This record gives sequence, structure tokens and C-alpha cells, in this order.
Amino acid sequence: MEQRISLITLGVTDVARAKAFYEQLGWQGQEVEETVFFQAGGLAVVLWGRDKLADDAGIEGPGTGAMTLAQNVRSRAEVDEVIATATKAGATVTKPARETFYGGYAGYFADPDGHLWEIAWNPGFALAEDGTITVPDFSATN
Repeated sequence: MEQRISLITLGVTDVARAKAFYEQLGWQGQEVEETVFFQAGGLAVVLWGRDKLADDAGIEGPGTGAMTLAQNVRSRAEVDEVIATATKAGATVTKPARETFYGGYAGYFADPDGHLWEIAWNPGFALAEDGTITVPDFSATN
């Protein structure tokens, strides 16, 4: 198996509401057959009905799982801006932005379906112009 992710599918209770939320964050997606696709750098984030996702995965009920989506940004100020925009769009801040143990700055919000997002500025993870990150060589610091 190659070490990459192509799609992240979020099971949502109301596709239209979820689409509107992400559009209020500035995302632009395409809806096809009650499924919304957002290009997100080198992968796609997909919104799909929880029941349909559970059925497709062969599990009972909507399913749950501990997972956090994260977006690294370029500054402390941008962390605050993104969290404020998400809050205006209907997100719930679960952890206000604050200094982190690694010398950065981060906070969390939950989208209307409870999916957690961490918005972080991490001085150790440089961002390319297109927003992609490269995991640093941690062995070089030990």
C-alpha cells in the first residue's frame, strides 16, 4: 500500500447544510448525486450522508471514530482568522487557540456534524506556496 491518502469522506447528517458550512469557510465544491467533492491540495474532502457511508462500508448505524482533520496555516493571526470564520459559519469552538507545547499556536472547532478540525501554526512544518507541508526529518533534531 502506498503511503498516501486520496480522499477523506466525512459522514454528515445533512449534505446541504454541511456543503453550506464549508462554502461559508470559502471552500468551493461540486455536488454529484448527493455527494459533495472539495479539492483540498493533493487530496479531496468528500461530504456524504452518514447512513449511505455506513451502508457502503458494510457497518450498522452511522459509525463513529476518533479522528481530527488539521490545517496548518502560515501565522498565529491566520489561526484566529480561520477559527473566527468557522464560528461565523456555525462551528463550535472546542478549544480556543493558544500557545502549544511545540512552540506553535493552535485551536480546535467542530463542524455542524461534530467533525473536529485543528487549525495550527507550527514553525517546524514549513508550508509550500500551495499550502502543502512536508513532514520534517525528526531524527535530525535528536
